[in-house]
Amino acid sequence: MFPMIRSFHIHLVSDATGETLNTVAKAACAQFEDTEPREHIYALVRSERQLRQAIEHIAAHPGIVFFTLVNPDLRQLLESECARISVPSVSIMDRAVEALGQFLGAKESHRPGGQHDMDSRYLRRVEALDYIIQHDDGQGLPELGEADVVLVGASRTSKTPTCVYLAIRGIKAANVPVVPGVELPAELARLARSLVVGLWASPERLVQIRRNRLTAMGESRGSAYIDEDAVRREVADTRRLFERHGWPTIDVTRRSVEETAAAIMNLLAEREPET
Repeated sequence: MFPMIRSFHIHLVSDATGETLNTVAKAACAQFEDTEPREHIYALVRSERQLRQAIEHIAAHPGIVFFTLVNPDLRQLLESECARISVPSVSIMDRAVEALGQFLGAKESHRPGGQHDMDSRYLRRVEALDYIIQHDDGQGLPELGEADVVLVGASRTSKTPTCVYLAIRGIKAANVPVVPGVELPAELARLARSLVVGLWASPERLVQIRRNRLTAMGESRGSAYIDEDAVRREVADTRRLFERHGWPTIDVTRRSVEETAAAIMNLLAEREPET
């Protein structure tokens, strides 16, 4: 058995921004612990001259090459040069594009950077990000009805980061905090189109997160905010509130932001009428 390589060079060659490629490479590298990938990114490679410059650098620092090049000539040049210098090269889009083409019965367009077109989907993401900035933590209540989803929950239940993640996916999201002893805004009860989702976490988890928050802010005072019995009552009251309104709920105690957002997107998909 060959010894495991700990530190290695990974070259990312893209004819677009390299965002897709970088995401896939990071996800792949994360599967191998105790390794140190040294990333080299070559973005917007759309000419032979640009590609040959990248190849020179690859030859000087051999490793593995991941690429997204839709131009057949550039792709062939990269693969042949990598084979010549004994560097493995992998096109990360091949299997997905091939499978989609077979499913659609169509041929690919060979258009570089097609996934980043300035189209309506991109503009919707920008609009959604602007919306969350204006409707975070109970702000902008008069426009709450414009939201695709409204997250409701106690302090430190990942409402804001989840909204940001949803906005990146083009979903307009707002959030409203549940504060002990304070009535929820009346606008919530008047929502007709928006999906309202309640987020909650275990009392132990909330106390831990809140204590860390206070420590980071340089505060050491004790209060009901981090008192275990008070937080336990707060969580119970919050869950009863969700049940009373009939809102779907998500336990975020052991969920990442991505997992919480995925669950919300599933709830949104279930509400969409079949076409």
